[in-house]
Amino acid sequence: MNIPTELAHPPEHVLEDRMRLRAYLDECVPPKHLDRNLLIATWNIQKFGSLTKKWSAGPGDSPKRDYHALLLIEEIVSRFDVIAVQEVMSDLRALRTLMKVLGREWGFLLTDVNVGDKGNDERIAYVYDTRRVRPSGLACELVIPEEEGNPPANAFQHQFVRTPYAASFISRHKTFILASCHIYYGKSAQDRAGELRAIARMMAGWARREKAWGHNFILTGDFNIDRRGDPLYDAFTSTGLTVPEDLHNLPRTIFAREGKPETEKFYDQLAWFKDTADVPQLTLEYVRGGYVNFLGRVMAGVSLRSLGFRLSDHFPLWVEFRVDR
Repeated sequence: MNIPTELAHPPEHVLEDRMRLRAYLDECVPPKHLDRNLLIATWNIQKFGSLTKKWSAGPGDSPKRDYHALLLIEEIVSRFDVIAVQEVMSDLRALRTLMKVLGREWGFLLTDVNVGDKGNDERIAYVYDTRRVRPSGLACELVIPEEEGNPPANAFQHQFVRTPYAASFISRHKTFILASCHIYYGKSAQDRAGELRAIARMMAGWARREKAWGHNFILTGDFNIDRRGDPLYDAFTSTGLTVPEDLHNLPRTIFAREGKPETEKFYDQLAWFKDTADVPQLTLEYVRGGYVNFLGRVMAGVSLRSLGFRLSDHFPLWVEFRVDR
């Protein structure tokens, strides 16, 4: 690991946090097996932008994300082959420092900033382990075809607020395309339904067009869906996108509390086509999925709100595929 000089000697409390997190990750995330498995994750890292160049951000420091938090984020990210990251901001200090800590064997792909108030100055990124996967050529932002939704002459009024970002990767002999989204929350559920229906239609159409090439499509990101069975989930799955059962009941945010349904928001998803007659199926062999629950394991004594700004208010979701066949 090629750690920058200023990060080379963490204080004892940071090392202890990192070791606790590492031990937990050893238990909850499958290890990387050479030429045998593929680990894909999605993580909305809250306002992943600038970075306070201290080991402990103080009351007057902004942002609260510091070197301590960054090393914990790196520990999580390093467990996956490719991770889709939402809420990367216009300021890239935290991302660029993360890449330095990960080392030369890691790469990233990144969108430009989504401008405008609704765009929130956000980007979408893919961070990937070049020893395990490599980009296979495609990288694009997604726009709604003019015929969808009967748009007016100014079709741009009906584009995504935060443009979804797709990129293709190859792992051994398997090619897969990831499409990552951060759906605009809006003032009501109806504000999200249109974007969710549009992305579902686009993915189905894309899968049909790419059938001859045997490409796999996996949709990732923060879709601001409440739960399975509500109208937003129905819009998301309307063309056959399927979320693995392993992920259905896992908490997505640090504010979720068992027995309090109003706190259980299932915003983040990993999905693909399965058992859909007119859409090509995923050819990757799914093994299992899960999440990384860092609550109570790191940064003891930090409030939930502060933890959100230091690490994130969302948990990472991950899936494992078998690629040795």
